[in-house]
Amino acid sequence: WFDKRYMYETSFRMPLLMQFPKEIEAGSVISEMTQNLDFAPTFLDMAGIEIPEDMQGISFKKVLYGEEAEIGRDAIYYHYYDFPAFHMVKRQYGIKTDRYKLIHFYDDIDTWEFYDLEKDPKEQNNLIDAEEYQAEVKMMHQKLNSVQQHYQVTEKEFETTPKEKVDQAYKNFERLRGTPIK
Repeated sequence: WFDKRYMYETSFRMPLLMQFPKEIEAGSVISEMTQNLDFAPTFLDMAGIEIPEDMQGISFKKVLYGEEAEIGRDAIYYHYYDFPAFHMVKRQYGIKTDRYKLIHFYDDIDTWEFYDLEKDPKEQNNLIDAEEYQAEVKMMHQKLNSVQQHYQVTEKEFETTPKEKVDQAYKNFERLRGTPIK
């Protein structure tokens, strides 16, 4: 329960089903890297409404309509802030490409993880210290920094939670969990 981490593939992938017979061919599957922040610009684009310049995300309408093969993204950025909270998922941020994923867990911990999704799709082997992957780890750190600059991520977003608040959240969780039945 406490180890649940949202940037792993089993939690990170978000299915989206759409039906629009006039424009989207039945049975179409889009394998492009999209995120939930792409939904709003896509829906606005499909409705013929101009997408505000300051809106994050990329419309994937042209991919849906078969007009283009790609949306033009080579990496996805993710940042999870809601800690401590009932589910106690650690704060984390990272970047994912088609092949690699780099994750940093922070706040009351400081842990980096790196995965080769082609060789390890279930993310069982953290390769952050593997000698043969150091060039890829460095490249992913550079991509991460670039994307954080693009999204104007500030130091405020990395402020740590006071230890007292974390301790209280764990106490509340234990209290809510109750006594196991024997």
